[in-house]
Amino acid sequence: MYIYKVNHVNLDWQISRTCDGGQCIGVARKGDAVLIGNTSNPQAPVSEFTVSEWQQFLAGVKLGDFDTIA
Repeated sequence: MYIYKVNHVNLDWQISRTCDGGQCIGVARKGDAVLIGNTSNPQAPVSEFTVSEWQQFLAGVKLGDFDTIA
């Protein structure tokens, strides 16, 4: 994982349909990387993951691996 600043303008950020109030996580694709950003602070640094890391994370979410965190 890398954390750095990025130009948000040229990215197609996707946000959950359940996002209410603007304090959500945005996800964008940049080449072979998946970027995670904070919608309430779009100029903040973003986290970068490989597609494989992102796929493994999504699989864990679907299995309920993170349900106890929220």
